[in-house]
This record gives sequence, structure tokens and C-alpha cells, in this order.
Amino acid sequence: MQQFTSHMAQALAEAQAAADRGEVPVGAVLVAPDGRVVAAAGNRTRADRDPTAHAEILAIRAACTALGSERLPGHALWVTLEPCPMCAAAISATRIERLYFGADDPRMGGVLHGARVFDHPQCHHRPQIYDGIRAQESRQLLRSFFATRR
Repeated sequence: MQQFTSHMAQALAEAQAAADRGEVPVGAVLVAPDGRVVAAAGNRTRADRDPTAHAEILAIRAACTALGSERLPGHALWVTLEPCPMCAAAISATRIERLYFGADDPRMGGVLHGARVFDHPQCHHRPQIYDGIRAQESRQLLRSFFATRR
């Protein structure tokens, strides 16, 4: 049996790196069933001029490329903010087994709020969800980032 390891520290580091680049500070880390980090990313929507370049999507793309598969069964995704509906749909499509996230997102979230993607009957895969992990740190990164822009 493998020992549980949190990867939220690395996701927070990716979020901070995104903030340092002027991106909304969200970070994601995708972990293989053996505990190995397969991919990590922070938001790059501005840098890539791509509205789909969310941290989760970038990590999923990198992991699928690295593993040569469009599915990631048994994998876990760690993300600093509740995924939006687009990212939640991608999590479902790739069959990610576990989703760990920090801060909830009542305005744009798609897991516990808003669209609640995994609750729809059309959703063909529902990951195990663990929320609130280092949520205060995730929220503080976001608050600090947006405070400097107002």
C-alpha cells in the first residue's frame, strides 16, 4: 500500500509562478497511481493567448502526451482552485480518479458550485472529490493577485 502524499505545495508553487507571470494564480499537479508527478502547470491564458490554457487543462494535456493516452485512470489531480465547468468536463473525459482542490469558487466553479458537472446524469465519469486542502493559502494568493489590479 502506497503512503499518501499531498501535492498541494507544488500546486501552490505553480500558482505563485503563474501570478509572477501576470496570470491568475491557479496551479495544478497531475500524479500517477504510483505517486510520481506526471505533469504540473500554472495558468497561461494570457501568455498563450488561449482561453482554454487553464492550469488543469495544461497539466492534463502534458500528462496525456507524456503517457501516450487520452485517458488517465488511477491518476490524481491537485489544483489550487475549484475547477471551472470546462476543466471539470476535461477531468471527467480523461477519467481522472481523484480530484483534490483548495479554494472553492462560488462564482465560476463547476464542481461544487454553478454547473456542478459531476452531478449531471450525462457525466460519464465522476472522480472522488476532496476539497478545502490548503484553501486559505489558495484564497490568499488569489486575493493578493486581484488586490494589486484594482
